[in-house]
Amino acid sequence: MPVSDSVDRGPGAASETAGTEDEGAEPTDGLPINELFYSLQGEGTLAGVPSVFVRTSGCNLRCWFCDSYHTSWEPTHAWLDLEDILAEIESHDADHVVLTGGEPLLHEESVGLLEALDDRGYHTTVETNGTIYRDAPIDLASVSPKLASSTPTPDRDPTGEGEWEERHERDRIDTDSLARLVEDYEFQLKFVVTDDGDMPEILDLLADLRDAADGPVRDDDVLLMPEGATRERLAETRTRVAELAMEYGFRYTPRLHVDLWNDAPET
Repeated sequence: MPVSDSVDRGPGAASETAGTEDEGAEPTDGLPINELFYSLQGEGTLAGVPSVFVRTSGCNLRCWFCDSYHTSWEPTHAWLDLEDILAEIESHDADHVVLTGGEPLLHEESVGLLEALDDRGYHTTVETNGTIYRDAPIDLASVSPKLASSTPTPDRDPTGEGEWEERHERDRIDTDSLARLVEDYEFQLKFVVTDDGDMPEILDLLADLRDAADGPVRDDDVLLMPEGATRERLAETRTRVAELAMEYGFRYTPRLHVDLWNDAPET
């Protein structure tokens, strides 16, 4: 259900840049939903689990390789009330719900959705870049800190405008928010890795997080995921990333949805 194409937008639709300076234009009720669909979890410790995905629009970062371009670089969405979101979720035979984006924790109403899902007995995973903390019933915080290799430098900026490089680089890591997430929730740290050059930064970030967090961050909590939103790109990165996981004692996670459906929407 690509709701941005199938549902009329509400009064807040003018805020196509949710997660940027205009995020205050959001309506107070509901969420900006880009997609709402049933599929298999493709990444992390729950890969392969049938799940309903609620993809919000808007992000405070701009990874050049973002695999949900229409939630970040060119955000599109429909505004849906929580009742409509819940009705669509309940129409599917699934016990797991994945709240993803974009960056879903940008939106305060994500807490209301998570509370409603908790009341209904759903297992909830929140896919987040780790720069925002919210107090909500989250069963698994799937935290993906963004490395320097994600920064949209002029030669990698998909828009060619170069407006986001400085802001992305400044905001991509928030150690305080990361520490609170790993302290308060069952979590996995999922790093998008291109090659060996990413590993020193991952090790440094883990050292900083272990110093800051009041609780353990085990190597088993760390997942390396190959960069690539298409089968062709994954073929170039996954073997080396798997080797790096073995070399450093971290876990490897596939991108199952890419292997199965390539870069098709609603997967």
